[in-house]
Parts: sequence; C-alpha cells; structure tokens
Amino acid sequence: MSNRFAFSARFWKSFATLTPEEKTRAVNKLVMLSESPQHPSLRSKSVQGYPDVFESSVNMDIRILWQYKGDVLFLSDIGHHDILKNL
Repeated sequence: MSNRFAFSARFWKSFATLTPEEKTRAVNKLVMLSESPQHPSLRSKSVQGYPDVFESSVNMDIRILWQYKGDVLFLSDIGHHDILKNL
C-alpha cells in the first residue's frame, strides 16, 4: 500500500529551484517514500529537536522534510542540506 502525499507551497517553490537531474532523483525517492518511508536508501530519521518532523535523503546533499498528518505524508520542504536551518 502506498502512502498519500500532501505538499506545502514551500515544497513546490523549493522543488522548482532544483536542477533537472535533481528533480528526477527526487521524484524517484518520492516514489520510494510513498511505498516505504523507512526504506534504507532514504536514510529517514527524525530531525533533532523536532521529533514529529522527519528528513529523508535524495542524495548526500538534498533532503526532503516531511511529517505524518494522519494517514498522509505532508511534504514541507525539499532542498540542499541547509534547509534544516529553516525549521
């Protein structure tokens, strides 16, 4: 069973700034995230200091920030590792 997503406006604004290659990788990881948020290649973990916010890796630099909102994964942001400073 796949998880459903909800997206913030900030997520889409940040997604638009990614390169075409980064977007392709991000979409592949989003498919993986929808199928299994704890898949090992996503390296998902809670964000320190924010136990209800999770980060997953697209690659070693790009992160996806998300939360559980009921039975939906709410994607709040995507971007380079420094997006963690914007929490």
